[in-house]
Amino acid sequence: MSHVPRRAPRAGIHPDKSKSWLRRAWPLLKAHRALLITSLALSFIGLIVQVQIPNLVRVGIDRALVTHTAGLTRYVWLIAGLALTQGVINYLARLYLLRTAYELEYDLRSIVFSHLMRMSYGFYDRVQSGELMSRATSDIRAVQMYLTFGPSILVQCMIAVIAFVLMLSINPLLAVVAMLTMPAVAVLGVRMRKAIFPVSWLIQSRLAGVATVVDENIQGVRIVKAFAAEQRQVDTLASAADRVRWAYTTDARLRSRWTPVMDNLPRLGLALVLLVGGLMVLHGHATVGTVVAFNSYVLMLQPPFRMLGMIIMMGQRAAASSQRIYDILDTPAEIVDPPSLEVPPARGDLRFREVTFAYPDGTAALTGLDLHIRPGETVALVGATGSGKSTVGRLAARFYDVTGGQVLLDGTDVRDYPLETLRDRVGIVPDEPFLFSVSLHDNIAFGRPAATREQVVAAATAAGADAFIRDLPEGYDTVVGERGYTLSGGQRQRVAIARALLVNPPVLILDDATSAVDVRVEHEIHESLRALMAGRTTIMVAHRLATIGLADRVILIENGRVAADGTHASLLATEPRYARVLAASSEEQEAVA
Repeated sequence: MSHVPRRAPRAGIHPDKSKSWLRRAWPLLKAHRALLITSLALSFIGLIVQVQIPNLVRVGIDRALVTHTAGLTRYVWLIAGLALTQGVINYLARLYLLRTAYELEYDLRSIVFSHLMRMSYGFYDRVQSGELMSRATSDIRAVQMYLTFGPSILVQCMIAVIAFVLMLSINPLLAVVAMLTMPAVAVLGVRMRKAIFPVSWLIQSRLAGVATVVDENIQGVRIVKAFAAEQRQVDTLASAADRVRWAYTTDARLRSRWTPVMDNLPRLGLALVLLVGGLMVLHGHATVGTVVAFNSYVLMLQPPFRMLGMIIMMGQRAAASSQRIYDILDTPAEIVDPPSLEVPPARGDLRFREVTFAYPDGTAALTGLDLHIRPGETVALVGATGSGKSTVGRLAARFYDVTGGQVLLDGTDVRDYPLETLRDRVGIVPDEPFLFSVSLHDNIAFGRPAATREQVVAAATAAGADAFIRDLPEGYDTVVGERGYTLSGGQRQRVAIARALLVNPPVLILDDATSAVDVRVEHEIHESLRALMAGRTTIMVAHRLATIGLADRVILIENGRVAADGTHASLLATEPRYARVLAASSEEQEAVA
């Protein structure tokens, strides 16, 4: 897997929640001010050139066509030259503006994604992936569009000011007549802003709902097809899309109420200029060229009025989107690196001391768990569904922090380990292994990207995966499909085990990770593991007798605490609860089979 070094964001979002969304985004915008200011300056120069063209037309008409005091060709060439100059300036302004936009979008995506990568498991338990995808895509785009194109549109709107100043210098009365509609536009803009804001927020929220439905159905397409639920899921998406349609329809209704009025007010100004200007020409107080020029200026004012409405709508959409992004960035990571600490040598000694834990939704998982697993031991955790077996591994790897008590690795609280060091020492293979859509080599080397092919092959061999990988068309270079579904469940689990083995952790936790592997392969995996590294501490969340038989000790977990501890034979002979759990597991496996 190739890793291209990324450029770190040049700035971040201001952490002060009391500031407005724009002030919080200001450090990011400020970091790109050189490109943005260059673009805005060029746009402004382009506007100055643009407003000179109608004035040249005025002078040309009056002097070349009315009074015949100058040649027409000269003004034609001057106007053509100004038009060409404006085109070049506008090209450069657009180029720098788009560069600013892409740089801002890059930084925003990096900031949001980096924060998401720092978030703990508990955060993802609460938030839907489709919601996160929406915030990391369409919401970021809405903010980026406003931060870059908003200032550009404001500069473009300044053509009204420049044109008005020039119009005042030509004919003050006509200038005032042409600008009579401006106050009405300002009032309408404010009212439009108030009306559109809540709808903008609603649109973004409901778009996220559609993204969630699509994401879940794509990821769970096999379940959908297994239960022939395609039409039902299409109906679910249609319902979510209908809610978006309602929000968009409401937004369109508001726009149709306000936008035509704002667009047509300048045309009313044009009619007034023609009326008043025509009368002034008839009475000798203005020239024909002046009326023609003012017509051009009034037409020039139409785009700013239209863009004023656009920037108001963009601002409302960006404000709504920014709040959704800030909701993520303002959520602190629950699992953070501790201050620098010298950690003890790795031995694999794991101790749970009076550990209590409840998941973020309030579900109690462990209640006063006391457990000591010595270095090099292979321990099987057995218990009914929901007894807390898998939670033991998640706390050891510090996917969650304990509610009470301590988890000690080699005598040091896991909360005192740097996370990278802890995850190197505690490897976990989940019961549903996830593979990326890259080669098998890159999947196995995910935790250690610099690993050589020989090291990858050794880990795959220890996990019992080498044989089937070599049988594939491209061997270790075979690219697996999305989530690894081109492989069987047992093959995916063996690749996941190889991925953990390559990191070579002193503590390996197999969270029912060999459930999809047949007994023979499972035995080979553990035999290879023992031969590969004597002294590795291995914890197996187990249901099958074949898996339990490989353990040095068996721990019976019940109601979040240790109910019994011993060998398989001793527990089977002396502990009725253990026998009941095994019987229930056997019945479940037979039912599944």
